[in-house]
Amino acid sequence: MTESMILIDVGSGTQDILLYQPEKLIENCPKFIVPSRTQIVATQIRKATASGRGIFLHGHLMGGGACALAVKKHLAAGLQAYATPSVALTFNDNLALVERMGIVLCEEAPESTIPIWLGDIDPMALRQAIQAFGMEYPQKLAVAVQDHGFSVTESNRTLRFRLWEEFVLQGGDLSKLVFTQDIPEVYTRMRALREIMPEAIVADTGTAALLGIMTDPLVTPHLKKGILAVNIGNSHTLVAAIRGERVYGIFEHHTSMVDLTSLAKLIQRFQTTELTNAEVFDQGGHGATLHPEMQTGWNFISVTGPRRSLAKPLNWYKAAPYGDMMLTGCFGLLAGMKII
Repeated sequence: MTESMILIDVGSGTQDILLYQPEKLIENCPKFIVPSRTQIVATQIRKATASGRGIFLHGHLMGGGACALAVKKHLAAGLQAYATPSVALTFNDNLALVERMGIVLCEEAPESTIPIWLGDIDPMALRQAIQAFGMEYPQKLAVAVQDHGFSVTESNRTLRFRLWEEFVLQGGDLSKLVFTQDIPEVYTRMRALREIMPEAIVADTGTAALLGIMTDPLVTPHLKKGILAVNIGNSHTLVAAIRGERVYGIFEHHTSMVDLTSLAKLIQRFQTTELTNAEVFDQGGHGATLHPEMQTGWNFISVTGPRRSLAKPLNWYKAAPYGDMMLTGCFGLLAGMKII
């Protein structure tokens, strides 16, 4: 029998948490939608800025976004920011550029600074929250984070999409991107999770979202002919053409850079296999990749994600596996592990 486990889908705004208990109906399993760690760290940095004190960032590499913006504002206020070299990679893979931002690299906290711990998950907080409701804390954990890959010289936008392109050309099997054992070295954010929880199963948030959409009972029958799976997140929008269990094409954009009209146009060009990588990249997105065997069509479109209302007028099917759209990524992790 499958054991209980915690599944976490880490986004830029929220971390969506499912406490999977196999003896229960999955709809009855406990769940939490709480601020993501980058939002929590950003709040701590802003408090330090308001107090006029320097900060020392330590712990682990994690997602940037809100916490990176808070650091920039802290420095702009004329205050000091220190970080360990491993944590500084949160802000750029090139540490010389991190230092150019004004962050001082060091291993020990300078006097009078406020120490702030970084990490995409906080096991102590998880344990406290779960035990506060009289539940047992599971030892098994699966986490999805968006990992752009590591490169000192190459643009993260370019690298992330080159990794997606390799995946599509090599057969597009999403289950191979759920890492239960070794994690490829390029995925430093996922590897940082293993520093916190050595046994963690990890995947990209994009992978988890696509797998989650495929579990929706109204989506599943359409997989034989092929679907377009659309995940409109707080920061990123990911679209994939999926037939059976194979991804034939993907494009990824920044949600803040698309609106109803531009997204509909991108989708239309993707359906007709006309969409190019340069077209998306030049708009500020990550890119597009289509397998040579990808054909036109893909008329069934299913959308999920916290910003899915962007596409409301388009009448796409709104996926909500097991009745909860916000946990699509958590259900995707379970599906990737062949548990559901």
